[in-house]
Amino acid sequence: MTYPFSLSFVVPCYNEVDNIRLFKRRAFECFDAEGISLEIVFVNDGSQDGTFELLREVVSETDPSHPMQAVQFSRNFGKEAALYAGMEAARGECICLIDADLQQTPEDALRMYKLLMDKPEYDIVAACQIERKESIVLKLFKHSFYKTFNGICTDIEIPANVSDFRVFRHAVADALLSLPEGQRFSKGLFAWVGFKTLEVPYEPDARANGESKWSVKSLFHYAANGILGFTTWPLKVAVWIGLVASLGGFVYLLWIIFEYALRGTDVPGFPTLACLILLFGGLQLTVLGVIGEYLSRSYIEGKHRPLYIAKEHLTNEESGEGEK
Repeated sequence: MTYPFSLSFVVPCYNEVDNIRLFKRRAFECFDAEGISLEIVFVNDGSQDGTFELLREVVSETDPSHPMQAVQFSRNFGKEAALYAGMEAARGECICLIDADLQQTPEDALRMYKLLMDKPEYDIVAACQIERKESIVLKLFKHSFYKTFNGICTDIEIPANVSDFRVFRHAVADALLSLPEGQRFSKGLFAWVGFKTLEVPYEPDARANGESKWSVKSLFHYAANGILGFTTWPLKVAVWIGLVASLGGFVYLLWIIFEYALRGTDVPGFPTLACLILLFGGLQLTVLGVIGEYLSRSYIEGKHRPLYIAKEHLTNEESGEGEK
C-alpha cells in the first residue's frame, strides 16, 4: 500500500489552546529541514478552553503543503479514544503518538523516526524516560504498578518507564485498530499485538504551557483498567481469599471446641460473633466487588457502543478543504 506521507503525528488535545500553534510550528520546521513529509492529526477530546476553535483557524490558515487534520469529539471520551481516532485518520507510512504540550518534542520524534528507518528489522521505536521528574509517591505508585502488572500477567510484559510516545509502522496501527475492545489500555495493547520494539532513552522537556491533566485518581483508574483488561488474576485472588478465610474460620471453630470441651473455658459471645460477621461480610463484599468489576466490563462491551463520536473533522487539503 502507498501512503501519501512519511509520518503522521497523532496529537490528542485536552485544553491545549496555548500549545497548538507552537507545536505546529516546531513540528513542521523540524521535519521540513530534513525533507521528510509530515502530517499532523490533532484530536480534540472535548476541550473547554477553545482548543477546537483555535484548531479551526490553524487548519484553515495552514498551506496544504503542510497537511493537517483536526477531529472534534462530541464530548470528552478520554485519551485512549483520541489515540484510536487519530490512528484511524492518519495516512502516514509511519505514525507517532505525541502530546501537544511539547514535553515530547518533535526533535525526539524525528530521531526516533530515523532510527526506525535505519533499522527495518524493528516495527516500533518507543521512548523510555531516563528519569521521571515526579514526586516520590507517584514514582512509587508507578513502580508498584509495573511490578504488579508484569508479575500477574503471564502473556505479556510492559517495560517500566516506556511511555505512549512512540513511532511505529502503519501495520502496527492496523493491528491496534483491529482490536475491538472499548476499554483500552495502550501500553498493554502494544505489548499484546507484539511486533519488534526498540526502546530509546529520552528526557521529557518541561511543559510549554499549562498543567498536567493527570490526577492521582485518573492514574489509579488507568492502572486498574490495565490490570482488569489483561488478566483474571483478581478473580483468582478472590478465590484464595475465600479459601484462607474458610480455613481460618474452621481453625477458630476447632479452637473454640477445644477451649470449651477440654478446658471448660466459656466461649466468648457477642464480641467474637460481631468480629466474625464483619470479617466474613467484608470478605464476601470484596469478592463480589471483584466479580462485579468483570461483569460490568462485559456488560459495557456487550453494548458495542462506538469508542468515540466525532462532531467535526477538518482538513486543509485543497481537494477536501473544510469539514468532512
